[in-house]
Order: sequence, then structure tokens, then C-alpha cells
Amino acid sequence: MKTLVLAFFMLPFLLHAQDTCKLKNHTDPYTKLRQLSTGFIPLQGGSLNIDASKPEIDLLFSLKGINKCFTDASTAAIYFVGSKAKQMQRNGGSMNCEGLFHFIFRNTTSPPFLLRKMATTKIEKIVFTGNDKSETTLILTPEQQLMVMALTNCIILQAPTLLQ
Repeated sequence: MKTLVLAFFMLPFLLHAQDTCKLKNHTDPYTKLRQLSTGFIPLQGGSLNIDASKPEIDLLFSLKGINKCFTDASTAAIYFVGSKAKQMQRNGGSMNCEGLFHFIFRNTTSPPFLLRKMATTKIEKIVFTGNDKSETTLILTPEQQLMVMALTNCIILQAPTLLQ
């Protein structure tokens, strides 16, 4: 009986997990290159969109709030569940005050270490440091942790197909 009740409550999550690898496939109007995209994933305090094209994989974090300015010197500290170590990443996007922060990686047949880690290890939180040294913390719920892992895995599995 307990198994039946547990299965009933887990059903929506399991159905959603099956749909997580359905990436949007479109052509960039400027570069004319084919792109894959997760679409925006809602997170507490912001959202995440992962795009893959022939040259790069771009994780775009859109943080809520005003006066969130980032330059190429801005950093993000990624904390993984069960680890005291953090992974640092610089903003790969242009200077902005709209709360947009990019992690940009080259698209290769073998994904970069951080992408592999994001696909296999849950992210507890990400602390973004702006150009004025102010910090914004994005804490992921357990459901968001699993969704980010699943979508990152989908991207790293399908992005190499764009290289051909």
C-alpha cells in the first residue's frame, strides 16, 4: 500500500522527467546555425536557459531584482550537494545591469568538466558576485536540482550532433 501511495505522489515528477530531454530545435536568425535550447527553467530568484550551437554551449542565468550588474570580471561560485569545494566561473557575457550571467563553454565532442559535473551532481546553490562586489545567491530546491542535472545531461549528449 505504501508503494502505491508513493508511486501516486511521484507520478507527476516521473512523467516530467521523461519529457526533460525534449529540447527545442531552431535556427539562429543571425548566424543561420542550428541551435538546441532547454527554454527557460524557473528557479527561485531567477531562471536558467541552456543553449547549444556549433561553436558553444551557453548557460544563461537571469536573476530577478534590480541593480544586478555583471561584467566580464564578475564571478559565480557553484556549490555542489555533499561537497565543501566550490567551482568558480566567470561571466562569459557582455556587461549588463539586467541580471544576466552567462557560463559559456566550447562545444566539443567531450564536454568540459563543469558541464559533466553539473549533469551528474546536484547543485546546492550558486553565489553570483556583481561588479560592485554585491552577492546574489540562487538556492535550488531538490526538484530544481534534478531538473538542472537532467537538462544539462540532455544538452551534453545532444550538443555534439551540432558539430557535423
